[in-house]
Amino acid sequence: MYQAGSAAHLPRSICRCAERGAWLAATEHEIETEVMQYLNRLSDYLFVLARILNGGNEVFWQAD
Repeated sequence: MYQAGSAAHLPRSICRCAERGAWLAATEHEIETEVMQYLNRLSDYLFVLARILNGGNEVFWQAD
C-alpha cells in the first residue's frame, strides 16, 4: 500500500522542483501564468493522490 503512495510522491517532488525552476526563470523571461498554475495544480494532485494511495494513514505534524 505505501509503495504506491511513495511512487506518487517522487513525481510530486520533481514537479515541485520544476515549479521552483519556472519561478526562477520567470525573473528573467516571460512565462505564461497558466504554466505556473498547471505545475502547482499538478503537484497538488500528486500530493492528494499519494495520500489516497497511502489509505489516509499518514502522520500529521503537530506543534509542541
